[in-house]
Amino acid sequence: MGNAECEVELQRVEVEIPPTKPFLQTLKSSLKETLFPDDPFKQFNNQPLSRKLVLGFQYFVPILEWAPTYTFHFFKADFIAGITIASLAVPQGISYAGLASLPPVIGLYSSFVPPLIYAMLGSSRDLAVGTVAVPSLLITSMVGKEVNPHENPKLYVQLVFAATFFAGVFQASLGLLRLGLIVDFLSHATIVGFMGGAATVVCLQQLKGILGLVHFTHEADLVSVMKSVFSQIHMWRWESGVLGCCFLFFLFITRYFSKKKAAFFWINALAPLTSVILGSVLVYFTHAEKHGVEIIGHLKQGLNPQSVSELMSTFGSTHLMTAVKTGIVVGVIALAEGIAVGRSFAAFKSYHIDGNKEMIAIGMMNIAGSCTSCYLTTGPFSRTAVNFNAGCKTTVSNIVMATAVMMTLLFLTPLFYYTPIVVLSAIIMVAMITLIDYQAAIHLWGIDKFDFIICISAYVGVVFGSVETGLVIAVAISLFRVLLFIARPRTSVMGNIPNSMAYRSIEQYPKAIYIPGILVLNISAPIYFANANYLRERISRWMDEEEEKLKCAQKHDLQYVILDMSAVGSIDTSGISMLEEVKKTADTRSIKLVLANPGGEVMKKLHKSKIIHTIGQEWIYLTVGEAVSTCNFMLQACKPKIKAVQFEAADDQV
Repeated sequence: MGNAECEVELQRVEVEIPPTKPFLQTLKSSLKETLFPDDPFKQFNNQPLSRKLVLGFQYFVPILEWAPTYTFHFFKADFIAGITIASLAVPQGISYAGLASLPPVIGLYSSFVPPLIYAMLGSSRDLAVGTVAVPSLLITSMVGKEVNPHENPKLYVQLVFAATFFAGVFQASLGLLRLGLIVDFLSHATIVGFMGGAATVVCLQQLKGILGLVHFTHEADLVSVMKSVFSQIHMWRWESGVLGCCFLFFLFITRYFSKKKAAFFWINALAPLTSVILGSVLVYFTHAEKHGVEIIGHLKQGLNPQSVSELMSTFGSTHLMTAVKTGIVVGVIALAEGIAVGRSFAAFKSYHIDGNKEMIAIGMMNIAGSCTSCYLTTGPFSRTAVNFNAGCKTTVSNIVMATAVMMTLLFLTPLFYYTPIVVLSAIIMVAMITLIDYQAAIHLWGIDKFDFIICISAYVGVVFGSVETGLVIAVAISLFRVLLFIARPRTSVMGNIPNSMAYRSIEQYPKAIYIPGILVLNISAPIYFANANYLRERISRWMDEEEEKLKCAQKHDLQYVILDMSAVGSIDTSGISMLEEVKKTADTRSIKLVLANPGGEVMKKLHKSKIIHTIGQEWIYLTVGEAVSTCNFMLQACKPKIKAVQFEAADDQV
């Protein structure tokens, strides 16, 4: 439109091209930023070799760092917290082992060795280690499909140990390779829906114990469980049902009082153990086991036996891949829960935990646990909350808990002979109901409908399909959303905020001033092969819409398109080709393409591809305001010349 003939000398700061770095240096910098964003090697700078060795040991074994300054005052607090969580660990360990279709004593084993390992390697002061319900359900769901735990209990237990081993290897590998970002694909919405769905299924499965049913489905979906419950109405035991309802009422009441006043947290913490004691005494004196109330029976006395031989026997088994698949799935879930819980409580005390160190610690404790007859453990929220409220200071509370469990294994297991299964079912149900966070789902609906869809999809997938189905659906939808963000980045028209040099989206700021003849577009994402074609078409459509709008308003023709690239952190060859095509399209319409605020990486690519010369260095500006001012000035300066040319053309025609 004649703007090529209008040249004006304006003083401005040119956008510089960063100096080119050697390829290896660039690669090293990129890897460091990707794998070591927290810069863990900073503490080793300018240190003698001996000090570096000490710091290295302290980094991988955190107990070496704080143990020399440990005080008796800390020990008193940790001792009280440790005894408190031990009172919760014993009944929960027995209950969750049953949920995983394992002998109850394995649940106790799992609260002995893993907490000791974590106490040495973990970086969270508050995390209380133990078995958890959702991974227990996953184990029985995935391994139980291959091997029936009742028909072949020995092979089933071996596969569970193998799954725990592979989970530990996977977790520790993620930490050592600094690949914790994989866990980040489990979004908050996914975890809320998945945990809620798993908790619902677990609660429904406890109807077996509450109603005193002997035969029950091994499926985990709602339809199968309900069918199994109502097809056996004639098998319901009223004695078991009454006992279960009484203990459910007791546990809910204690939870209610604990929530009403934080100082009464210990009531809720001791409630499960109290229920076990009361239930055992009641069954012993009433001989309820002879009237349909199922009991635990004999628990093996003594410390954890080694299970290396059981592990080795599975490596040549035809079911090995089942153990590997189960280990990876439950390993990711356990990591997500453990790290999320650890970070949440660390925030309360204003200290930082290293996610990668936590992965190593959790992985190592599961590897050690798989060799000592333990199954998968992590940091459950309920136990950690009790540990936190009890005033723990360090991971010594885990050592105290493990010692208490050790004493239980050595001397107290015979006391659990008369413990009714219905009490364990009640304990699990009450613990699981707190995981159904409907308020979080409502919150998601109010903030982000897509997140709500992910949450509900995970919940429905778990409840009506299976635990694996729900997890796959939720992760798939989350990944689809990530790809959607990449492939369809937001672009917006920008206008000038009155009385300022700032330019913002006119959708967000309706009072922003639009400048006729100049179209300012913001691209809010890196430009890659996945979105290059979309951006080319979208920019073209913006130009069409703007020209049509100007034509209808009988104002200036569109003469400048300014692309605000402040949010474009990087660009690939497809993105560069897209810019070339946009430049050609603009030229055919006599429109000038202008770039504003491209970053260093983008400028490097533009320079190397020579497109910087095609666009013109003089048409690349430091800010949108500077670009608009120049274009607006040139529009005004070009008006007389354009009119003169039009008059001359009219005279020639006459």
